[in-house]
Amino acid sequence: MTDSLLVRPLQPADHDAWRPLWEGYNAFYGRAGATALPEEITAATWQRFFTAGEPVHALVAEHQGRVVGLVHYLFHRSTTRLNDVCYLQDLFTAESLRGQGVGRRLILAVYGAAREAGCSRVYWQTQTSNAPGRALYDKVAEHKGFIVYAHEL
Repeated sequence: MTDSLLVRPLQPADHDAWRPLWEGYNAFYGRAGATALPEEITAATWQRFFTAGEPVHALVAEHQGRVVGLVHYLFHRSTTRLNDVCYLQDLFTAESLRGQGVGRRLILAVYGAAREAGCSRVYWQTQTSNAPGRALYDKVAEHKGFIVYAHEL
C-alpha cells in the first residue's frame, strides 16, 4: 500500500479532509465532546500552517486521492545543540489504514524535512498506553527514557 501513498505538504484546499483526522487525533487523547479543544485553537492551528515565518508545519498522506494521515511538526532552538531540532507534535492515521505503513511514511517525511531545514534531531512523545504507536516508534527511533511533566498556566 505504501507504494501508492503520496506524502505531501498540507494545502488550504485540504481542510475538509484534514479536519476529521485532526478531530480523531484529539479524541484519541481524550479531547472530544465536553473536553474538545475550543474551535479557536483548531482555527489558529490551521492558520499557522499557512502563515509565513511560523515554525509549525504539516504534511498529509494521500491514498487513492483521499487524505488518510497527518503529521504536524515544528522546528525550534535547543540549549544542548547548535542546530535546531524538530518536535513531531501530532501524528494520526485513518483507523482503517493503521499498520499499513502510513505512520512510518509520515515520520520518515518529517525526518527528511528536518534534515533539509538543518535540524540535528527529531523527537516526540506519546502516552505509555499507546502500544500500537510505540511498536512503530521503536522501529524508527530510540526511546530515550524521559518522563514528561507539564504544568498548565
